[in-house]
Amino acid sequence: MKQRFKLFRRGNGVFYSLDTERNKQTSLATRDFQDAQRLVHAKNEAYRQPAINLQIARAYLTASDPQIATRKWQSVMDETARLKQGPTRERWERAMKDRAFDTIRELPVLETRPEHFLRALENGTVCTNIFLRRLHNFALGMTWLPWPVLGKKQWPEIHFNEKRAITWEEHQKILGGERNVELRAYYELLWHLGGSQTDMASLRAEDVDWPERTISYARMKTGSQAILHFGDSVAENLRSRPATGYLFPQIVCWKESDRAKAFIRRCRLVEVCGVSLHSYRYAWAERAKTCGYPERFAQEALGHNSIAVHRAYAKKAKVKLPSLEEYERKIVPLPAVANQ
Repeated sequence: MKQRFKLFRRGNGVFYSLDTERNKQTSLATRDFQDAQRLVHAKNEAYRQPAINLQIARAYLTASDPQIATRKWQSVMDETARLKQGPTRERWERAMKDRAFDTIRELPVLETRPEHFLRALENGTVCTNIFLRRLHNFALGMTWLPWPVLGKKQWPEIHFNEKRAITWEEHQKILGGERNVELRAYYELLWHLGGSQTDMASLRAEDVDWPERTISYARMKTGSQAILHFGDSVAENLRSRPATGYLFPQIVCWKESDRAKAFIRRCRLVEVCGVSLHSYRYAWAERAKTCGYPERFAQEALGHNSIAVHRAYAKKAKVKLPSLEEYERKIVPLPAVANQ
């Protein structure tokens, strides 16, 4: 029988295989003749008997991992969730309930083909694309997948919906139509401090240092410590809140989704569109950039570890640049010029 792949060696001693049908040469990355022969023999066997290739591969892989033949994607989802903690785990478990994943839950990992992923991506959303990539990378990292199901260029691009900051006018509309005193104070604090909705809702009176006029708390998402100085507007807001315990005792008991829904309902009533509670963080970042607040201070205040992420929040800020002459006079007074 004619052999599709032939063995030859180049002058540097490295063995290559030649695909006689495609006239393509591929390095075998070895100078050992016996190893090169085995590799070429395997290539020819795979070409002659493609129907049993998967069975042969499964037999070899099962020797190192007995569960590799039966492990399903639901097991990968469960194992990944065990490595998460707190709100991150809750978001992961919620994302794994996506109906788009139903087509692969009971599919053995080893039998996954590209079309299985593509069907799930077609039925899903941007969130499906993001979390399926993470599942895929986790399975590869655990060597539960011997090779990638989809190459980097085959994954559909991720297109996020446009996110924007809430404007001062929109913020005033929301406050003007809100009769709940606690919610009004909560929205005001989001505007002035730019914290995440959960961090602001979880603030306690004990977190406020009145002599230093600072608020300190541990961020839910990262665990890092935040220390924010506040001005007169925030001070007036804080004085209207309880002197002990949670500043927002009603709101802190709500789920993130409940706070988001309450805000969306308020926005609809006052005809404000395209914003969410997270828009207050974008607004804070843009206001900081517009007034010339140092970028490293703004990054620290918002808790962004990446400068690229922080700049993405503030990229739509409209900065009005003063003339150098005016700015220089404010910072460094120039000496008077003597009359000639």
